[in-house]
Amino acid sequence: MNFRIYNTMTRQKELFKPIKEGEAGIYTCGPTVYHYAHIGNLRTYISEDAFVRTLKFFGWKVKRVMNITDVGHLTSDADTGEDKMEVGAKREGKTAWEVAKFYTEAFFKDYKALNCLPPDVLCPATDYVQEMIDMALAIEKKGYTYNIPGDGVYFDTAKLPDYGKLVGKAHVEGIQAGARVEANSAKRHPADFAVWKFAAPGEQRQMEWDSPWGKGFPGWHMECSAMAVKHLGETIDIHWGGEDHVAIHHTNEIAQSETASGKTFSNYWMHARFLVTGDEGKMSKSAGDFLTVSSLPQRGYDPLAYRYYCMLTHYRKQLEFTWEGVEAAARGLDGLRALAQKVKAEAGTAPHSLDREAQYFKDFCAALADDVNMPAAMAVLWETLKDASLPAPQRLAFAAAAEEVTALDLFKSAEAGALAPELAALIKEREAARKAKDWKRSDELRKELADKGVLIEDAAGGTKWKLARG
Repeated sequence: MNFRIYNTMTRQKELFKPIKEGEAGIYTCGPTVYHYAHIGNLRTYISEDAFVRTLKFFGWKVKRVMNITDVGHLTSDADTGEDKMEVGAKREGKTAWEVAKFYTEAFFKDYKALNCLPPDVLCPATDYVQEMIDMALAIEKKGYTYNIPGDGVYFDTAKLPDYGKLVGKAHVEGIQAGARVEANSAKRHPADFAVWKFAAPGEQRQMEWDSPWGKGFPGWHMECSAMAVKHLGETIDIHWGGEDHVAIHHTNEIAQSETASGKTFSNYWMHARFLVTGDEGKMSKSAGDFLTVSSLPQRGYDPLAYRYYCMLTHYRKQLEFTWEGVEAAARGLDGLRALAQKVKAEAGTAPHSLDREAQYFKDFCAALADDVNMPAAMAVLWETLKDASLPAPQRLAFAAAAEEVTALDLFKSAEAGALAPELAALIKEREAARKAKDWKRSDELRKELADKGVLIEDAAGGTKWKLARG
């Protein structure tokens, strides 16, 4: 299969040619674990998951590396402000390490709820500080850094003729004019970035390390470069991330990685567009008003309805979030599952095997091979399952194959079975709290049940419950 993907670096679709035949090494930027990941973040992970599943569907052996940013990500792109982990620690009255552990676990709970495959290698930044120091030393040895006393060690972007090639000359000129990154008068150039930050005099940081330049912590961009090289080599096949990483984070990764090694850092760069709200604004944790995956069952939706919602729009197109859209997606997912169940019932015990020469299978593969066009692939899936002229066993085999990529639990029963004992116990506890007029506890239990996918309705005849969609 000729698999074509859009390369942000060249701004065109290209035939994917891995470094090693039949294998694909992928680095994907992971979460900064100072807060919950919002559903805008998760759109990127769903896109990456569909991509990884497509590679596997086509027979490639995949090694996917994902970082966990638990140090060094400052609140400003200009390498100023507080470390986000320190901000989270102050907000919650915990250590930065405790905050990192809690939100890493929360992230993967949401990630799993969306049926995303786990990465093959997971890299917390704090486990790779020495590798980051080593890379910074290599860059320094080549004469590309300078020190700002009391601040940090900076990469001198003016010494790199092709700095900013991922975004283009016009963007770099904008940085030169100070339009993109806030000014730091101590920098030689507004686009220069930290490879190592010094601990401020008198400041007690929770996360800091000894280095050849003094006590401090790594610049945010260093972690991805160092960990990608550690696990995938100095040149990797594919680097994935959200579109917000293009201008600063990925641009700086390229500069420092290629300076250190003298080689191309990544052969392909892929980016998912933003999920936006109705006012065309990007969903942002810093704004303090964002939705998480747990918001979905609280509204009565299976988290996979959101996965379905995302797959109806190509990853390179901006996606507007509305609850009306989620409702439509939930109905669509219910319908698709019902159709799959019907086909399964019609097929019965008849033997079934995938017909790889069938036109519907070729169309499905062609959609995936065209830069992972999930909307087109989903359309083929719908049309094939509805086509009564095709034998049910063939349609069933195709649905099972498509499930490898869509991961929508197509054969999950829509029937609400008996409630698990621990959930029934929570309902009884809530009823007791209501009788005791302990409304605070009653509301807490309602939320806990909603988080677990059980929706409560207080009626005249007593408490009624139903399972969230799916």
